[in-house]
Amino acid sequence: MDDLLADFVTETLESLSELDLALVRLEKAPDDQPTISLIFRLIHTIKGTCGFLGLPRLEKVAHAGETVLDKLRTKALRVDSHCIGLVLTAADRMRMIIDTLSRGLDEPAGDDGELIHALNELAEGRVVATVVPVATAAAPAPAAPEPARSAAPATAAIVPPEAVAKLVVPDQVDAHGEQQSRGQTTIRVGVEVLENLMGLVSELVLTRNQLLQILRTTGRPDQSAGDAAEGSLATPMQRLSQLTTDLQEGVMKTRMQPIGNAWNTVPRLVRDLAHDLGKKIELVTIGADTELDRQVLELIKDPLTHMIRNSADHGLETPVERRRAGKPETGQITLAARHEGGHVVIEIRDDGRGLDPVKLGARAMTQGLVTEERLRRMSEDEIRRFIFHAGFSTAAAITSVSGRGVGMDVVRSNIEQINGTVDIESKVGQGSQFLIKIPLTLAIVSALVIGSAGERFAIPQISVVEIVLPGAQPDMVLDTIDGAPVLRLRNRLLPLVSLTRTLRLHTEADPSGDAACLAEKVVVVLTVGSQRLGLIVEHVFDTEEIVVKPVAPVIRNIPLFCGNTILGDGAVIMILDPLGIARASGLGMATEIRSRSADTGIAASDGRSDLLLVRAGPGAQKALPLALIARLEMVPRARIEATGSRLVTQYRGALMPLVALDPAVGLSGEHQPVLVLSDGDQHIGLMVDDILDVVRDRLDVEISSDEPGLFGTAIIDGHATDVVDAGHFLTRASQNWFRQVAAAGPVRRRVLVVEDSDFFRHLLVPSLSAAGYDVTTANDAENALALRDSGELFDAIISDIEMPGMDGNSFARKVREGGPWSKLPMVALSGKDDAKAGREAGFTDYIRKFERETLLASLEQCLAQHVAA
Repeated sequence: MDDLLADFVTETLESLSELDLALVRLEKAPDDQPTISLIFRLIHTIKGTCGFLGLPRLEKVAHAGETVLDKLRTKALRVDSHCIGLVLTAADRMRMIIDTLSRGLDEPAGDDGELIHALNELAEGRVVATVVPVATAAAPAPAAPEPARSAAPATAAIVPPEAVAKLVVPDQVDAHGEQQSRGQTTIRVGVEVLENLMGLVSELVLTRNQLLQILRTTGRPDQSAGDAAEGSLATPMQRLSQLTTDLQEGVMKTRMQPIGNAWNTVPRLVRDLAHDLGKKIELVTIGADTELDRQVLELIKDPLTHMIRNSADHGLETPVERRRAGKPETGQITLAARHEGGHVVIEIRDDGRGLDPVKLGARAMTQGLVTEERLRRMSEDEIRRFIFHAGFSTAAAITSVSGRGVGMDVVRSNIEQINGTVDIESKVGQGSQFLIKIPLTLAIVSALVIGSAGERFAIPQISVVEIVLPGAQPDMVLDTIDGAPVLRLRNRLLPLVSLTRTLRLHTEADPSGDAACLAEKVVVVLTVGSQRLGLIVEHVFDTEEIVVKPVAPVIRNIPLFCGNTILGDGAVIMILDPLGIARASGLGMATEIRSRSADTGIAASDGRSDLLLVRAGPGAQKALPLALIARLEMVPRARIEATGSRLVTQYRGALMPLVALDPAVGLSGEHQPVLVLSDGDQHIGLMVDDILDVVRDRLDVEISSDEPGLFGTAIIDGHATDVVDAGHFLTRASQNWFRQVAAAGPVRRRVLVVEDSDFFRHLLVPSLSAAGYDVTTANDAENALALRDSGELFDAIISDIEMPGMDGNSFARKVREGGPWSKLPMVALSGKDDAKAGREAGFTDYIRKFERETLLASLEQCLAQHVAA
């Protein structure tokens, strides 16, 4: 019976989540008979099982709800807001009872008479004088009084187009709500079983790392006869490493869940908020099938809920206010998710009033957070970030939704605790967008091993931006702001923190962090939230996949560490928490130098970008955009192998092709510098002779080149520099590269490039720049149309076809409807061969990805025809 009850609890909670979605959908479409049937079956199933398990209280509530739904099913009762609200209340009551059962307790005692009476009266066509209030998902803490429900008419619309939002699980329910019958394709496994399996795989990874370390230090496969025994271990070790990686990835997949699982409560939340606030709200979800680790999923549920509530309460205006502003009465909240490298990026945006920096600044002054003099020196972005301060609130009065000044600081803290970042973009009168960037998983991470004062530590590589050697860079200047040390790095001020001083590993005479000794140190540039800091260390050793172990209870309250791990040589080291280091070092507003890393969706190139300078072969130094480089690796020569005419190396459990950036690049020395370019699961390595520097400069190609792999020559950092065509080397390494992944585009006649892939936008920057175009980019069609509405003018548009939300063909039709862009040449980029559909949608030409020369020729021809017309 215990096992049956456990299964019942799990399935009923899933059914109640599905019930919430279906009820909100029904409120929007009252005549949706399949949805009514689905809701009826869900409650009927719950009621029937209650009698068998002996749960009388739950059975009575479910029976009363079933009676109402039976009347709806036979059309004896009309669907309206009151009816839906009452059934939602019944669902909340059932959820409360089930929650008690899930904790191993008996069915709780309680009187549901008033609710059951209201349901029965509703089923008979009567409305009771006292209506049981809906237990909204936006309810305040128990101590706060429940406010009276607004009498103003309000609706909440949920928009679930098939290509955009996924509000049901396809294997369970089809588009009409009918139950699928596909056989048993899944089994239910306890979370504890998966966690134990993950622990065993983690130990296997540690053992694999130790064996590889022993092999590297005691024997190499390229050594001769005397070391034949050790060398003979190389092949089975490589196989073991591959199998371990495959097993690790397989187990990780069992922990991955669609982020839509964390969104199941959002439609209900928005519906209840609309009623409580007297507003009309439309919810759009994009990318609900984006997967991430179950542990991370659980940790972001509360922050997401709070931010949705803020968008509804603070962001969106009332229908009257929206009419006065010339907006539709119904406000829109968009919840979107996508993968970006090893991260998941979540956007919460609204088309409301936006955050007014003038009002925020005044509020911050009244709360003593900033002086008037300091406020005058702050940028609008810095002022907007006051909303993340504890106790800060813009609400005029405390309501059931907000106003206590508690929330956004907790949201940021929770996200940063899992090595994530949260940033905000806002425009007065047009709305706000929150952008959250979080890691896919917390169990096994890539880390940088560093050393100070004779000790080694690990830093999650997700937080590492770059490593600089101040002693080797004459343009780096040590300075101070309000007594705090900063490093002027490429015209940016970087707050400095000494690891030895922060951890109190130094002696009284240790000058760590002083200008005199900085030349002998290494600065690891870290991203912490939306700012960057430079961590001064003595050594940088290597990168390694590490298994995160929780810290011991005795040091759990020390915020400088987020765990510990065992290295391949058996050493136990602490994992540093960049956020804890920043806070322990007292980095405040005086040294909070914002250095934005989040993509706001719209970016205009002024020709200045971060560039990696390398030496490859004879002649000038070479440069390529830093954004294309995923990792800089020093690959041991022994790990580079020949397969036919190609060179490969093992990288993250798979073979990665290696391509020389210049034919003269030689395989000499024990280690080979390699630039790793990655997009999704695809990786290639560009071999160079030396990695020189990272600079920020204009990318103006002054002399074009006919040499394959080069766009031409530009003056970068005061020197003649060959600009590398990375696309040439990508196709040399993998002919299918551009057929497997979506293409991109940012960068002199003005061209707008609409492309959702960050990687390919950066890839097209030097290509289009070398051809003489000024480029503005947008990461989706909605942002592109926002540019049109703001008055931006272009000579041509290049757009991807396969994009989340509004696709390229829909975007083209929207442009052709009218307005200043309606006659512009439009070139489509696609991995599919569907030119007919593209031309019918309004595209002037249709190019397969990635055919650079064809694109440039088409663009030139389209522009010439447009001018002639």
